Amino acid sequence: MILAAGRGERMRPLSDTLPKPLLEVAGRPLIVHHIERLVRAGVNELVINHAWLGEKIEHTLGDGSAFNARIVYSPEQQALETAGGIKKAMPLLATDEFLLVNGDIWCDFDFGDLLDKPLAGDLGRLVLVDNPPHKPAGDFDLCGERIRPRAAISKGLTYSGIARLSAAMFAGLNERQAPLLPLLNAAIDKKLLAGVYHGGEWLDVGTPARLHELRARVGA
Repeated sequence: MILAAGRGERMRPLSDTLPKPLLEVAGRPLIVHHIERLVRAGVNELVINHAWLGEKIEHTLGDGSAFNARIVYSPEQQALETAGGIKKAMPLLATDEFLLVNGDIWCDFDFGDLLDKPLAGDLGRLVLVDNPPHKPAGDFDLCGERIRPRAAISKGLTYSGIARLSAAMFAGLNERQAPLLPLLNAAIDKKLLAGVYHGGEWLDVGTPARLHELRARVGA
């Protein structure tokens, strides 16, 4: 599932007329880079949620056949946040485990690294990255393959927006606006959240300045 429902307030005015995942880098929309990497890893059944200007996402990507994929959409009248959007899309996912990708990040992570490892009883496996300048405190600590709450004396690591999740994580959630973090923290409390560190390229393309930085880096 690719998350593409956010309004992108910090990306305004660019996001006033275009959803963030459709902003172009290296000649293609951010979300297309994800689709291409997923397909190369063997994932060609995709669910994309959308709310703000979602019709532009559907018009641009179509049914996915141009990418050798099959795309179905989960429209939201009002963005339901991450967990709420996943819960609404669950009938379309129709699987016990699925990959999750934020549509507005840039990353060279190999999705095959998540495909190769079933959750084996865990509720999720998050991809963690080094803390970016705009988030020096991080989100979690990674101890071996276990994710722990970030200790006060630790700078921790940042959740990349890429994960393999179990449908069981959302079993008790109603279809409503709901963030993902409380569910992740509940999984940590149960010692059922794993993690993997990614030391390669990653950027949260959340502001015009970061988009400019990324375009300068990749030459487009």
